[in-house]
Amino acid sequence: MNIQNYINGDMCAAQLGAVLDNYNPASGKVYGTIPNSDAQDVSKAYEAAAAAFPTWSNTPAEERFKVMNAIAEGIDNLRDALALAESNDQGKPLWLAKNEMIRAAQNFRFFATAAMQFASESHAMENRAINYTLRTPIGVVGCISPWNLPLYLFTWKIAPALAAGNCVVAKPSEFTPVTAAMLGEICTAAGLPNGVLNIVHGLGATVGQAIVEHPNIKAISFTGGTATGKHISSVAGPMFKKVSLELGGKNPNIIFADADLDKAIKTTVNSSFMNQGEICLCGSRVFVERSVYGQVKDALVKAVSEMKVGDPLDPATRVGAIVSKPHYEKVLGYIALAKEEGATVLCGGTALHPEGLENGYYIAPTILEGLSASARCNMEEIFGPVISIMPFDTEEEVLAMANATDYGLAATVWTEHLTRAHRVAAQLQMGIVWVNCWLLRDLRTPFGGVKSSGVGREGGWEAMRFFTEPKNVCIAL
Repeated sequence: MNIQNYINGDMCAAQLGAVLDNYNPASGKVYGTIPNSDAQDVSKAYEAAAAAFPTWSNTPAEERFKVMNAIAEGIDNLRDALALAESNDQGKPLWLAKNEMIRAAQNFRFFATAAMQFASESHAMENRAINYTLRTPIGVVGCISPWNLPLYLFTWKIAPALAAGNCVVAKPSEFTPVTAAMLGEICTAAGLPNGVLNIVHGLGATVGQAIVEHPNIKAISFTGGTATGKHISSVAGPMFKKVSLELGGKNPNIIFADADLDKAIKTTVNSSFMNQGEICLCGSRVFVERSVYGQVKDALVKAVSEMKVGDPLDPATRVGAIVSKPHYEKVLGYIALAKEEGATVLCGGTALHPEGLENGYYIAPTILEGLSASARCNMEEIFGPVISIMPFDTEEEVLAMANATDYGLAATVWTEHLTRAHRVAAQLQMGIVWVNCWLLRDLRTPFGGVKSSGVGREGGWEAMRFFTEPKNVCIAL
């Protein structure tokens, strides 16, 4: 499949004509190309967006709702085709990709309704004056999304930007570009005016850099690695751009002895290894109260050892392929490092070569034991099917270990003790805490992390506020 940029409503090649190979991680083979775009293509996309902005920003909210809702319907109607493309592009099991397409449509539908409900605020000053605060779209904004949940997170950024009246220059990951290209076709069919959304494919160092440093793209929403987030901040900060950064995580999963252990174990397997562990919210550090540590460890090892790894198109597959060869090698490198740091591999720990897919990028889901809480493999984000398991004795001890990393995205707490649940949740240095569940998401709630896990929040009114500028008007009475 040879895809193209989507600029001003048209599919077009990079202006210099260069392309990049696109690999299927399940087979390790090239199965298409994408444009190897550069700053010229970003400039072309910006010009299209800037030209479309006056009309789109003044389009009545009900009309924006109709178009965005039609895009959601278009995603729903192409759910199977999009899911197959996502599975081929990213390596995730097809059944999981189908679930993610539901969320991609929900993102557009949710923010379509937000376009009609977003309201100004007013503040009366005791018969002296009335203030009202207008929320106006920023203009042209940049949306840069990652490879782990490609269309899911692409739409999570684009939808609120459009709902607020902005026009967008967007860059999907070069590793997973196909569903983004398909989204362009869906938008055209839904009647989105030309130039409102522009999708430019290519490398982060060229296309991403050009979006971030473009003088007239005034806001950047980025999801990806912490190192890249630091770089974006260093470029965007001196230019006084608005920046929203959703970065990495090293999330703790805390299991107290009084928890519903069957549910905790079942959910932990899911929360640790879903999408090959390539989700920023995956629980990669599992802390278990010592009195039930052996029981939980044995159950986890048994369940994880039985997970089928292989062809993403096989309905029985639970763990698919790692997204790319460089990332595959990075994850294997961390497993080797863990052994050097004194870890015992309880299960997994090796590359796999399924029959017929011997050149694909597969790693057995891995559980490590015996690492110190401060080991690199417990401090650094691996972003793969690798977790560590550790016992704890007291609430204070597990809180100290859970909060010890530079990351602060999400945590899961398992306990039937009501006051403990509230107490621990309040003391965890995280942007999100799930109690007796994982990835139970209400799209109205703020999403994001603290420390090196990011800046700002996405979701609900937080996203609409990010993509608008407040202007206060004071009328003397």
